[in-house]
Amino acid sequence: MTSQTETTIVGQVRTPRNRFAHLSGSIHNDETAVGLGFRGGTVAGSVHMDQFPPLLLEAFGPSWFETGSLSLYFRQATTDGDPVQAMVERPTASGADLQVRAWMIEPSWTLVAEGTASIGNPSEPTALYARDLRPVDPDQLRMLKHIHPGDHLGDLELQVDGDEQRRLIDEQLMTEPLGWYSESSPWGGPIAAPSAVVRLLYSELLESLKASIGQRVGLFGAIEIRFLAGPIHLDSTYHVSGEIVAVGETPKTEVLWFDSWGSAPDGRQLVKMRMMLRQMKAASPLYPELAGAGETSSPPATSQSTAE
Repeated sequence: MTSQTETTIVGQVRTPRNRFAHLSGSIHNDETAVGLGFRGGTVAGSVHMDQFPPLLLEAFGPSWFETGSLSLYFRQATTDGDPVQAMVERPTASGADLQVRAWMIEPSWTLVAEGTASIGNPSEPTALYARDLRPVDPDQLRMLKHIHPGDHLGDLELQVDGDEQRRLIDEQLMTEPLGWYSESSPWGGPIAAPSAVVRLLYSELLESLKASIGQRVGLFGAIEIRFLAGPIHLDSTYHVSGEIVAVGETPKTEVLWFDSWGSAPDGRQLVKMRMMLRQMKAASPLYPELAGAGETSSPPATSQSTAE
């Protein structure tokens, strides 16, 4: 259920679970995250994206799953069971090409994520495509210095695991489980939730790149998914590919931006994703001067982190 004010569609307060707390050495793991200055293992940003579809359906209708986008920059990490609330600006016009603000808050009004949601092809850029991705001198980087804009990320044939999505729903690990995620939908069979789309366009595609970075702790800093001719169906095969867009750094992280996309067997692009990943400097042996820094300092400024 959603509610509305005059200008805003307001979702229910939900308490997302940290699905990956068992992954030792990851930012989801309590011991690892606390050592880097966080309150505990963080909830993945892709999990937070699952809270928006009921609002987006109210704003745009079912066609959001066909030509819609959700573009979020994460501002504040959350931990297991922290209450959060999704909000979307109510469209003030009708039509096939619309864009509105989208954001998520904690009950204290701390901003967890902010960005845009759209349908069709609005004239203004989405939140992530509007960001300045100016590159840095690769010599300034240690973990990512061998990675360059335009680098190809591979070509894979992948599926969204329908059994896994249904398991998350059955175990109440998805905050807003639409019936379309496990049963029939207006497009035939069940469709992928946003977190499953992210997994399709990220997880296996970046395996070799992540291995090349060496010892690392990564965090999702921003994610945009955009349906071009969606939705994405469970247990259907898609061709997944991608490329590096930019690399950079902040005082506490090295930053990687990449685009990826999923195509039908006939070559039509069906969905795209833009993602920003942060690599924690204090977790890398390439930054020995920062070893243990997280134990006495705050999480990264501008809170670049729900988790990978």
